Amino acid sequence: MTDTPANDVAARAEDRSAALVRKRYRAERRFRMYGLAAIMAALGMLTVLLFSIVSSGLPAFTTTQVALNLTFDAGDIDPDGSTDPAKLASGNYRGALLKSLRAEFPGAETRKGRRDAINMISNEVTFVMRDMVLADPSIIGTTQRVWVKSSADIDQLAKGSIDRALPESDRRVNNRQLGWFEKLEREDRVKTTFNTTFFTTADSREPEQAGILGAVVGSALTLLITLLLSFPVGVMSAVYLEEFAPKNRWTDVIEVNINNLAAVPSIVFGLLGLAVFLNFFALPRSAPVVGGMVLALMTLPTIIIASRAALKAVPPSIREAALGMGASRLQTVTHHVLPLAMPGILTGTIIGMAQALGETAPLLMIGMVAFIVDIPQSFTDPATVLPVQVFLWADAPERAFVERTSAAIMVLLTFLIMMNLFAVLLRKKFERRW
Repeated sequence: MTDTPANDVAARAEDRSAALVRKRYRAERRFRMYGLAAIMAALGMLTVLLFSIVSSGLPAFTTTQVALNLTFDAGDIDPDGSTDPAKLASGNYRGALLKSLRAEFPGAETRKGRRDAINMISNEVTFVMRDMVLADPSIIGTTQRVWVKSSADIDQLAKGSIDRALPESDRRVNNRQLGWFEKLEREDRVKTTFNTTFFTTADSREPEQAGILGAVVGSALTLLITLLLSFPVGVMSAVYLEEFAPKNRWTDVIEVNINNLAAVPSIVFGLLGLAVFLNFFALPRSAPVVGGMVLALMTLPTIIIASRAALKAVPPSIREAALGMGASRLQTVTHHVLPLAMPGILTGTIIGMAQALGETAPLLMIGMVAFIVDIPQSFTDPATVLPVQVFLWADAPERAFVERTSAAIMVLLTFLIMMNLFAVLLRKKFERRW
């Protein structure tokens, strides 16, 4: 009888304890579910984003070609019959093309008909005819079946982006052009090929002739300048701050400012480049050398912070052993500490360069938003970069530039993923656990 109250108290305490344990387990399960739901939501949004980009960009990797019977009229191309290459290069190929189009398309005899016929094909056809004549002058006076690139509107029509059932006033291809195109389709003179132009040319006002090679070369030149400036300066700054600088108020101020610079909006660095490099030093506008200098300023804090973290990860015993063997502090750092920290330093550098590759705002401030049709050959030539090229195409009114914008984003994402993957593999391969 006397043990009953004590047993009841113990039982109630045990029940409360079990209830608390069950409550904690339920809370833990809810927390795991919340975390899993957050991950799934993030993956879902990423999937939607990638699907929209890929579905919009894939058509840009193909182009539509049509087969035309082109007459290389001697009266337009080589009226004196000299077959002189200089005269052949300046022949009236447009006149020969118009004659071919009048014979090819009924109704192309009038001015409006000629305009409709010309608008069905790319304006590079005259250059194709010139190159064919220069390569083989014997085709002068003959008619050749030539596959030529269609215009952007006809390309969109062939890909189904333009609804043929719409009224003529609601589509960019009129009824006469639609009839001509359907006639070519019935005669099996329309085909879809891989769009090599997208990878071999620079920007153009005509969507079917626009490519990313100029932007890729501009990005490569800009990143090379960025790497050459930011990597040695960043590593040397980190080595000095971590290994040689005295620990006092001034070094604390420097550390705080470096950390703050890493969080400064990138457009501020563009304003700095505009004020200093362009206005004060009068360096060339829209040049990779200026873009690289601006991006180097932006990348420096990232490299310094990553390099200092890598240097801190080297055990003090390495330094003590080297100093105990009679090595100087400089020899200790250069022969032992820095080689062991280099994998981490390179990882931080690659991540910083990947961030620089995707930057747009600072480059817009220094004029790299210019329309560049030539592929840059040096660090001072006018150039643009991939993110700016995406920005320019996204602002273009033509429907064909929409798919090229998404395709350029796919190329840019590919480069960024490759750089980040290389950084991860580099860290996995050379990382040492102490």
